[in-house]
Amino acid sequence: MSDQFFEKPILNSPYHRPTKHWELDKNGLPTQKIIAQRRPASFITPIPQPRKQKAVQQTLDVFDTHSKNGELSLFINSIRDKVDQWRNLPDNNDWKVSPTTRELLTYWRHHKFENFRPFFCQLEAVETAIWLAEVAPKGDKKDKGFLEALKQSNLEANPEIFRIALKLATGAGKTTVMAMLIAWQTLNAIRYPKSNQFTTGFLIITPGITIRDRLQILQPNHPENYYQYRELVPSKLLGDIGRAKIVITNYHAFKLREKVDISKGTRALTEGKTGEKLKTLETEADMIKRVMSSLKGIKNLLVINDEAHHCYRSKPDEDEINDLKGEEKEEAKKNNEAARLWISGIEAVKRQLGVKTVYDLSATPFFLRGSGYDEGTLFPWVVSDFSLMDAIECGIVKLPRVPVADNLPGGEMPKYRKLWETIRSSMPKKGRGKAGELDPLSLPSELRTALDALYGHYEKTYQQWEEAGIDVPPVFIVVCNNTSTSDLVYKLISGFHRKTEIGEKGSFHQGRLALFRNYDDLGDRLSRPRTLLIDSTQLESGDALEGNFRAIAAEEIEAFKREMRQRGKVQEAEKVTDQDLLREVMNTVGKKGKLGESIRCVVSVSMLT
Repeated sequence: MSDQFFEKPILNSPYHRPTKHWELDKNGLPTQKIIAQRRPASFITPIPQPRKQKAVQQTLDVFDTHSKNGELSLFINSIRDKVDQWRNLPDNNDWKVSPTTRELLTYWRHHKFENFRPFFCQLEAVETAIWLAEVAPKGDKKDKGFLEALKQSNLEANPEIFRIALKLATGAGKTTVMAMLIAWQTLNAIRYPKSNQFTTGFLIITPGITIRDRLQILQPNHPENYYQYRELVPSKLLGDIGRAKIVITNYHAFKLREKVDISKGTRALTEGKTGEKLKTLETEADMIKRVMSSLKGIKNLLVINDEAHHCYRSKPDEDEINDLKGEEKEEAKKNNEAARLWISGIEAVKRQLGVKTVYDLSATPFFLRGSGYDEGTLFPWVVSDFSLMDAIECGIVKLPRVPVADNLPGGEMPKYRKLWETIRSSMPKKGRGKAGELDPLSLPSELRTALDALYGHYEKTYQQWEEAGIDVPPVFIVVCNNTSTSDLVYKLISGFHRKTEIGEKGSFHQGRLALFRNYDDLGDRLSRPRTLLIDSTQLESGDALEGNFRAIAAEEIEAFKREMRQRGKVQEAEKVTDQDLLREVMNTVGKKGKLGESIRCVVSVSMLT
């Protein structure tokens, strides 16, 4: 049987509602049969066929189908049908939305965009949010029933806030959806200032400073802001978008800080004399003032959570962490602490300023291990779904590849299908320092062969792009489980100098993958890196940049500074650090004329082990 799914996976246009999908069997594997209708939400992901099929379901662990997920699939599909019916209403029909919303919907659906026409999945996510906010409350009992179900699910899991989750595959363009939500709310709020349904105040929360910096393009004063650069707002309304107040922060900013720096000794001495605890920690109000002072006085803030699966409140009276051991236990604790800080911060914002709705955007809005909910259970407030399979079939993202060539015959499942399970015992534990326990050249042969196999595909693609005259290279991404592993893989790929016993530069080893090397044949660093290591240690040190990088990239650096000045960061622009430049390199990978245009390979750290 030919593997048509893997050879020609695209069935639909990215700009129209999908009308076909590849059929999957009960094991989640492609049957090579095309079904002439849209794929329903189902949360099963296919994997490559093993050599010998066992009578068990082979799905990615986090996507195992739970009965609760099945119920939510029906809920999401029902809302999808409602939105489809509403979308297909004729132009002369009453859409039950405000005139401003109607104008925006007509524009997004029919405007002839010059460069970046919104994908169907982006428009559908926004349409679903609009339908729930403006149409359902005016509808029949069933329409209102969707809102009641959402209120009930939030009451059980998020009693202090009302959340709505929009699920989009990674690479499907969540930032565009955010910009469209902001435009819809802002333009309506300006025209109907007495309505409590709309707002000009927005709090966007991210899982880290890297994403926070990348989302600055949502600020109306950014030179490449999406409202103008991607034509998401009619030109005559662009001036009104400037009245939006947008704060973009990482959730870590919600942690209360010490207002006064007092040593432990002084604190103990003072408290011993007075018998009272010193109150040096910020109050909730202090934190709000520090993080989002520009939002003061704006009612009914709209909150947008990026990568929202990191934000939840653990299920009461459920403590499964004590049943875990080792790294799994530590990871669950870390997840819960981060989730608690994130959601507590939003609850504080609601108490201090007021929050009407929280929109969650994530490709994986599932509860994590240790939350008290079944791992992989979908957030019950998910209302729309555009999965990785949908994105593949619409040509929005590439078909993910895994190395399936297995030079060890006889196995029931290719070792590269679950590479991590094969090599994990040979890999270092967490922490950059642990990488010293393993030589990059001694990484497991299975890992090195897997990299070689995928690199061969990249090399052909790179040559095709050059022949076609595409002036930025394709990007090869390696995702690692921790900073120790990423450091070793980065060195193996890009090249490295060994350190002598006294810490000086020793023998040089050229990178294994030629197009990704950061060194010339003499062992000298290239002025512009081809491979980039992304983790907190590297970003804070900035040591991925060669000494003469600033001179070689002077034009792009000056353009970066100019953008900072235009965003009001005049002082910061004059004191750009290597860390700032490295973050900008990362944020502009694949963009012509930017600092990241020369990057061919990215080695990063993520939970995707």
